[in-house]
Amino acid sequence: MAASAAVVVPAARPADAVAVLFVPEASQWLSSSSGRIATDGYSWMQAVHWVAGSGLYAPRRYRSHGPRSFGPTTVRVAQELAALFPCRPGITYLVRRTGLSERTVEYHLGMLREAGLLAWIVKGTRVSGGPAQASEFARMIPMAFDAALGIRTVQRDEGAPAYTRAASGIAEAGRDLMAKLAKKAARKVRKPRSRTSTKASTRGAQQGGVTAVSDEARCTPMQVGTSSVSTAGTTSLPPESKLASGGSKSPIVKKSKAKAGGRRNAVGRRFQLARELTQELDWLRGCSVPRIAWVARNVADAGWTVTDVKGWLHLRGVAARVHRGSGLLAVLLAGAEMVLDTPEKRVNAVEQWRGAQEAARRHRIQQVRARAERYESDWEAPSNRAVRREVEAVFAHVKDAANGRHQPQNEVTDDRDEDAGLEPNDQELAQLRATAAGELMRGETTLIRSMDPEMALRIFGERLVRRAAQIEDGSRSSLMTYGHR
Repeated sequence: MAASAAVVVPAARPADAVAVLFVPEASQWLSSSSGRIATDGYSWMQAVHWVAGSGLYAPRRYRSHGPRSFGPTTVRVAQELAALFPCRPGITYLVRRTGLSERTVEYHLGMLREAGLLAWIVKGTRVSGGPAQASEFARMIPMAFDAALGIRTVQRDEGAPAYTRAASGIAEAGRDLMAKLAKKAARKVRKPRSRTSTKASTRGAQQGGVTAVSDEARCTPMQVGTSSVSTAGTTSLPPESKLASGGSKSPIVKKSKAKAGGRRNAVGRRFQLARELTQELDWLRGCSVPRIAWVARNVADAGWTVTDVKGWLHLRGVAARVHRGSGLLAVLLAGAEMVLDTPEKRVNAVEQWRGAQEAARRHRIQQVRARAERYESDWEAPSNRAVRREVEAVFAHVKDAANGRHQPQNEVTDDRDEDAGLEPNDQELAQLRATAAGELMRGETTLIRSMDPEMALRIFGERLVRRAAQIEDGSRSSLMTYGHR
């Protein structure tokens, strides 16, 4: 193989003409791997079945102990890894799920790394008497798999690492084999049963059968930790001395109720915060609650509430367009618990956010009022010439009053005397009232409010004038909008 991370080693016997696949320990990390990251567990299982059936990896040639072949047991372990996201398997979890011993699980994990199917992202640690920190793996597809099936890959981002390349096509010669691998990946390999129940019960007593995993020992992205990444919960393991004591007593160590309750409460707080965020933030609607709990684990452990998170997001700023809510939240919350590390700082952030909310609300109210004042209605002027002159005179009077100019008393008296004999008849009053009623149905009060209150009451009547006042009072509220289409 061309890459340095995957080395093709010749067989031990000269008669073997087929080389085998082997990745040395120094190249079993994601940064030094020559393979590409599998986009999902299904495509990764296709590569696992291909390695199991191709015979390119033979563990018996590189060690004197442990499993001698890449067989169904390795595929069973791989199935459990394919279901985890992210891939952070605890040894205890895999032991419970597969019914294998701890040493056997470690052997098969090592085989998957040597075959180029797994790469370390973070290597876990184990301290005697303390909680074990699980390793985090990246599911990889070896270059030999792409070469054997004729899979074409492309690097979409030139600045990204080589392991982020994606498949873009496949050769015709590899389609039949890919279809067979797809059928194998869709089937689940189960633990083989013995012929007699006695042997099965004996083996289960010796090795530990496949049992249901409790909530405390479940290996999910929310309850497994690493040595460098803050976790959503840890799993307490018994000391190695008691596991290897060989006594008649049960090796299970009694857990402290206070510590167990504290872990459960921590996980519960994370899920509660995640649920509230998905309900109150529009750009997180539809996101997975466990994923959001994992993203917000650090601030949840620091005692943050959903209001504190909103205050921090106000300081941090949110993008106008959100393509992936959980990813954006992870970026925005990075290091938040270290910046706002005291309750006083979080209170100040919340006060700034609430002040901005109040300012935005007042701005919206002012916009609604300004829009209502600038609104130009499409009502038709009355056909009666005398009424039209009276309306124009009222408009001029209101405009002069707004500009600080007052009309002399004698001029007003003269106008009134001049128009005293031009009172509209009953037909014109009915038409004018019908026009005003139509405007009120559309939420407009221009015709009625443009006149003097006494004149409007005399022309339109008490009912229409009262309705116009109600509409104007409602237009000042931000919860009500008037208009027409």
